[in-house]
Amino acid sequence: GDGSLNYVMVPGRFLEFCRKAESTTDICVLIIDEINRANLSRVFGELMYLLEYRDQEVPLAGGGVLRIPENVRIVGTMNTADRSIALVDHALRRRFAFLDLFPHFEVLRKYHAGRSDFDVEPLIEVLSEINNQINDPHYAVGISYFLQENLSSQIEDIWKMEIQPYLEEYFFDQPEKANQYAWEKIGTRIKP
Repeated sequence: GDGSLNYVMVPGRFLEFCRKAESTTDICVLIIDEINRANLSRVFGELMYLLEYRDQEVPLAGGGVLRIPENVRIVGTMNTADRSIALVDHALRRRFAFLDLFPHFEVLRKYHAGRSDFDVEPLIEVLSEINNQINDPHYAVGISYFLQENLSSQIEDIWKMEIQPYLEEYFFDQPEKANQYAWEKIGTRIKP
């Protein structure tokens, strides 16, 4: 009315999540994708304290308190090939358990078994060759691109739009390596 700018204080998503979690005994999981992309100390603020001391609570600037219920689990994903992983400070590292998840071809086999008519063995063979060329598990080409029921009709597009550009970037100073895995060269190996 008077032309001034006002911000209404509303509960944030994490506060709402915790309040909902308090109303159940089930485990409630909050997944934060690419957690290392943010300035974590600014994002988490007082929450850093509560991640370690679950039985405590902190006062909120807008009134009330925040505590993390015992049934809340927080899963943060991060790509270890991303340089910003170095920004994950020790205070956060000691509050989380870290699990490495590298490409596991058996998951790809099981996903396609009985679900599609796409034979993943030739694809796995090519991916293994590529990952041996890369020779660093943090940069390995993973399987999530290929967890598609209709992979047979999508594999060429996935390869040309996802895998080839990645290999061209990774082998930017060795274009012959990237070129040997262009779809035109390996497509008939993957999809005979």
